[in-house]
Amino acid sequence: MTSPDSIPLSTLNQYAYCPRRCFLIHAEGEFHDNEHTVSGTLEHERVDRMEGEWKAGSRVEYALPVWSDELGLSGRCDAVEFRADGSIYPVEHKHGKRKQWINDDLQLAAQALCLEEMLGKPVASGAIFHQQSKRRREVVFDDALKQSVRETVAQICDMLDKGVCPPPLQEPEARRCGECSLRTICQPEMIKSRILLNQFSQTLFEPEEEFP
Repeated sequence: MTSPDSIPLSTLNQYAYCPRRCFLIHAEGEFHDNEHTVSGTLEHERVDRMEGEWKAGSRVEYALPVWSDELGLSGRCDAVEFRADGSIYPVEHKHGKRKQWINDDLQLAAQALCLEEMLGKPVASGAIFHQQSKRRREVVFDDALKQSVRETVAQICDMLDKGVCPPPLQEPEARRCGECSLRTICQPEMIKSRILLNQFSQTLFEPEEEFP
């Protein structure tokens, strides 16, 4: 299996949330909806239907296509504010409440790197707009976050090139499995049980001590 020529921006979010989920979606084409994914899809569709507008001297473009030849990324920004002072400010819409998630920050920072490459201008910060709380959370695109984007892209490409599905998450990250729409396909409990049984079988018949 080889990695695709262009990786969707949302893949970074999926990988940071759970590499196994990312592989099932982007390598094996598996996807099931639940209330969380449906709510997120409806929110993005609502934003995509909005048309460009002017707010306080800033032009706002919705569903703006972006890409990076350097990183091999492509996708769309939910909204990008081209402000009166010349700054560029991407805004990603999420359905849930205002809370920091590194996977959301990576996706937004990847959008910023695409915009920088396309427009030849720095993109210093952006925001996650949380629909339930109707509030923004600003994200600063510092060097560490941008480097995390580059490292995540490299890890995704390596995973897809090898074609090996990663193991299920371990605690405490495994708590995410409860709300994952792919849980019935992923079957994390069964996989973990098989791993434990295999480890147990390797030592089941080993003598505890040697006799002369």
